[in-house]
Amino acid sequence: MGWRAEQPPHIAAGLLLLLLVNLPVTCHQDHQDAVHITAILGESVVFNCQVDFPEDIPVPYVLQWEKKVGETGQDIPIYIWYENYPTHSGEGYEGRVSRVSSDSPYGAASLNLTNITESDQGWYECKVVFLNRSPSQHKNGTWFHLDVHAPPRFSITPEDIIYVNLGDAIILNCQAEGTPPPEILWFKDANPVEPSGTVGIFNDGTELRISNIRHEDIGDYTCIARNGEGQVSHTARVIIAGGAVITMPPTNQTKLEGEKVQFTCEAKALPGNVTVKWFREGAPVAEVAALETRVTIRGDGALVINPVAADDSGQYLCEVSNGIGDPQSASAYLNVEYPAKVTFTPTVQYLPFRLAGVVQCYIKANPPLQYVTWTKDKRLLEPYQTKDIVIMNNGSLLFTRVNQNHQGRYTCTPYNAQGTQGSSGPMEVLVRKPPVFTVEPEPLYQRKVGESVEMHCEAQEAEGTQRPSVVWRRRDGLPLQKSRVRALGGNITIDTLRRQDFGIYQCVATNEVAMIIADTQLVIEGTQPHAPYNVSGTATEFQVTLRWQPGYAGGPDYKQDYTIWYREAGYSEWTKVPVTPSGATSVTINRLQPGTTYEFQVNSKNTIGEGMMSKAITIRTLDVGAKPKATPTVAGPVDEKIFPNAPEGSGPKSGPPRNLTVTEVHNGFLITWQAPLERAQLVQYYTIKYRTDAQWKTLNRGQIRSEETSYLVKNLVGGRTYYFRVLANSATSYESSDEVKFSVPARVKHKAITAGVVGGILFFIVAIILSVCAVKICNKRKRRKQEKGECRGRTGRWPAPDTRRPVR
Repeated sequence: MGWRAEQPPHIAAGLLLLLLVNLPVTCHQDHQDAVHITAILGESVVFNCQVDFPEDIPVPYVLQWEKKVGETGQDIPIYIWYENYPTHSGEGYEGRVSRVSSDSPYGAASLNLTNITESDQGWYECKVVFLNRSPSQHKNGTWFHLDVHAPPRFSITPEDIIYVNLGDAIILNCQAEGTPPPEILWFKDANPVEPSGTVGIFNDGTELRISNIRHEDIGDYTCIARNGEGQVSHTARVIIAGGAVITMPPTNQTKLEGEKVQFTCEAKALPGNVTVKWFREGAPVAEVAALETRVTIRGDGALVINPVAADDSGQYLCEVSNGIGDPQSASAYLNVEYPAKVTFTPTVQYLPFRLAGVVQCYIKANPPLQYVTWTKDKRLLEPYQTKDIVIMNNGSLLFTRVNQNHQGRYTCTPYNAQGTQGSSGPMEVLVRKPPVFTVEPEPLYQRKVGESVEMHCEAQEAEGTQRPSVVWRRRDGLPLQKSRVRALGGNITIDTLRRQDFGIYQCVATNEVAMIIADTQLVIEGTQPHAPYNVSGTATEFQVTLRWQPGYAGGPDYKQDYTIWYREAGYSEWTKVPVTPSGATSVTINRLQPGTTYEFQVNSKNTIGEGMMSKAITIRTLDVGAKPKATPTVAGPVDEKIFPNAPEGSGPKSGPPRNLTVTEVHNGFLITWQAPLERAQLVQYYTIKYRTDAQWKTLNRGQIRSEETSYLVKNLVGGRTYYFRVLANSATSYESSDEVKFSVPARVKHKAITAGVVGGILFFIVAIILSVCAVKICNKRKRRKQEKGECRGRTGRWPAPDTRRPVR
């Protein structure tokens, strides 16, 4: 608490403290005798307090006004006066409290309080303290209670315009403050709101809830807050809204590197506050670092990239929303073309002597690579004329059997439809002997569950090369259990063997020259059987015949028995059927319903216990009168008979390729996809499958490398509908993308027909011209012969022609 500066603060404060300490005890008036005063917010009030001197003799006194604050009723001084000393005003009361003037009609101790706030409401006490006098026999304190009245004012109101859809639920919240607390009333279109089954007023009238918007609920809603000091109102308009709809979606575009591309994305909505967001491959374009300085989203929602770069190719999606309903989206593919280029040039590459080796040319191209030229020691290399050298689909050189003549300095130059950006730098290719195994693992290790196995492997480098590193891995790609595997040099030990340790293991020795691999099989005996695989089935109207391949039995001394689990699709309960005779790998399930889809699984067991289930196969029984049809194998690997060239086996596989799209470009049709999200490292190559009827065929001629995610095809037939899938192939299995349907525009077919017609006409014209020329030449030669014959007849050198035969 501070003193107003009329005297030095330290002197005034000290003197007042001294006075208050020496004050005698005063007498207070009871609350029941208090004076009640009502004031309006912002106005002023005077607390009338008389000074009753002892024995009516004026003596010095201190005037102190206090206010009870908080739940404990603590007395807080808000005003202290002593003659000839600075007055003290409490916090929050500075400039608002003062003693009345001496000529006022109020008592000498009266207090004037101005600019009243709602927090001023409460109990006040006037204390008059006479110095060096005992006031016990005189009343010198007075209580006041101040009520502050305030007109209503809104603290929360609904929005002015509320957009809704039929069937929506909304809450209109209207809260007001004031003294006395205001009453809240609701009106719709100037009529009081009548509660109903879908309309209700809650929380002391502050919330109007509509649970199911109907046409009759649309209109203006007004909330009124009122008390004895006045009223206020607020109106919200509820109208039916329309979510954002894309009227002009983006379209696929092909641009050359360095050009500008613009994707449109126009939308309409009610309300019209449409927000447009753009994404590239799922990420906001503003967060793609490579686009940061080249991308702009215009006010009309268009996306501009200027200039485009080679890596900008991909799927671009615009998403529009006005806050009503779900956002709408549309996407388009940007295909950036550029001349083929070499992305990386290793200064040295090694080829393993007397083994197969590859000299890599690291290439990036769009449109796809067409061909690569190579030089060796600054002379053009003709691989097609060389027995041991082949150019791979990716442009690299494959040496089927390396010899010393293959050593030299190589360069590669890639080309596509846009040309080339130049040759690679020179690559020194050195021929060196590969590492060799000095100790190889045994072909087969047989152990029982719980035992340990130690597999040995050592490799040695050739002279002049680096020592090879030796690591172990599973051929199926599954990780080794590090907690149970110990490696020492090239040897590994697997402790506490389990059923899942069964498999083929590889010892891999690698140095800069080559990688060599030695395989061994680890068989775990004394386990439950492994899952059956390659489950297939044939259906008739009332039965299904299943066949499968048995998994590992768990050991040479174990015999497998099988149980079929089946159920109708969509049901949770399984029916179990034991397979007889024991060990049989086929069975017929009878008494099925025609035209019904069933799920089947095969479970195996031996004397130790039940093994794992096979993958499920789905088969539909035939409708009455239909012909039997074999069901493709779906239990490992999936769709084996649909895609017969896919890798066999049931080993680990990657996730499915994503976002398969087919886009028409100027020189054909570009098929693009994205790498799998799960276990993408297992992908060794891709295969593209297509069909126009029930038979799937392979589209690509050679394998598509795992780092490539596009393929150009030029020979699709116009007017025909194609179905495409992309297979991500691992070492022993594969995973398929979703099926994509693509209808080739009929104009492609018309172009071909037009070209054929024009070509036919031109051929016909040329044939006519050649025929006319041939006739003229023959006639000319005939006339020359006749002239020579007549000439020689007159000179006697030649006999006259025989007129009985036509002259040829």
